[in-house]
Amino acid sequence: MKSIVLYMHVHQPFRIGHYTIFDTGNRHNYFDAGWDSNENNQKILKKVAEKSYIPTNDRLLKMIKKHPEFKLSLSMSGVLLEQLEAWAPDALASFQELIATGSVELVAETYHHSLAFFYSKSEFNIQVQMHRDIVKRLFNYEPRVFRNTELAYNNEVAVWAQDAGYKAVIAEGWDPVLGWRSPNYVYNPISAPNIKLLLKNYRLSDDIAFRFGDRNWSEWPLTADKFSHWLSEDPDATNFNLFMDYETFGEHQWSESGIFEFLKTLPKEWLKNQGHNFLTLSEASEQIDAVGSVDVPNTITWADTERDLSAWLGNAMQRQAIEALYRLEDPILALNDWSLIEDWRKLQTSDHFYYMCVKWFNDGDIHAYFSPYETPYDAYINFMNVFHDLRSRMMEKGVNL
Repeated sequence: MKSIVLYMHVHQPFRIGHYTIFDTGNRHNYFDAGWDSNENNQKILKKVAEKSYIPTNDRLLKMIKKHPEFKLSLSMSGVLLEQLEAWAPDALASFQELIATGSVELVAETYHHSLAFFYSKSEFNIQVQMHRDIVKRLFNYEPRVFRNTELAYNNEVAVWAQDAGYKAVIAEGWDPVLGWRSPNYVYNPISAPNIKLLLKNYRLSDDIAFRFGDRNWSEWPLTADKFSHWLSEDPDATNFNLFMDYETFGEHQWSESGIFEFLKTLPKEWLKNQGHNFLTLSEASEQIDAVGSVDVPNTITWADTERDLSAWLGNAMQRQAIEALYRLEDPILALNDWSLIEDWRKLQTSDHFYYMCVKWFNDGDIHAYFSPYETPYDAYINFMNVFHDLRSRMMEKGVNL
């Protein structure tokens, strides 16, 4: 049996608006303040919902009805769900309808899409529980598989996931970690032998997520028939872990590229062979035996050429900003002021530090594509202006910083 394990991540941050030093002490609406009227968070969310979420959900729902064997897994950040609930209830309803089919698994993560695991385990645990709470409230669902923000993974993450009771954890199938081995199998973490580790096949995933619409790509156009044939050519593989952003469909790859037609026809082409099926992440972890253990002492992620944390922590601006933010943890929590704490947590979202990246070439182009700022330095200045205002608000309440 060969299985496609399709997993997609849905996320939109609360982007920091244009916030100058002159705004410090005068206004505290950080996450839309000063934005162009066409580029605020609400309008971005609605645009992505219309281009990607709603049409993709509609197609997936029809695919599930036509092909009951078709299954997939999703993770949705808490800050995304918060925005959907406030600004795009129709899109949220379409996700709820999709998940109610029983063919879609929801995956656990941090509510604020943060890197808290590497700075504060207590804050990390709070955000994971916050995420479980909103998933339970909106979908009546309890996740059984865990993904850390940006697929940031190491042996310690696996130990935490095992201790927390998850069946599996997912990560990048990065060549320097796997060596001669293939991501097309199920493994155990070497540090947590009682759970499973599913690793992204980044080459096959990126064929869809990044290369699909590139007319200069030697394999363009990519059809579901061709793609299914590629997978069938691996004689011993048990599972093909295709992990990507949900926005691949309709936002990163526009409808005109044929991406929706590819998605629509994939089940038909793959299921032509009686030995083929689709599994959710938890089903793959339960039904497929592990072939060995994988040791990941150093953190890997699914971003950039290095596949490490350098996309968020690779320069002095990024490190200074995030370290200053987490130094506020004890005093801000002690204040028990929800408005301050919630602003502090929204500032932890990894996207803010991603926008400060100064890498060049292809990695730099990708960072620039996602950033609402003209330069990484603008992102840093905006962030630090907000940080200083947050700090001043704490001091006004008697905190000695």
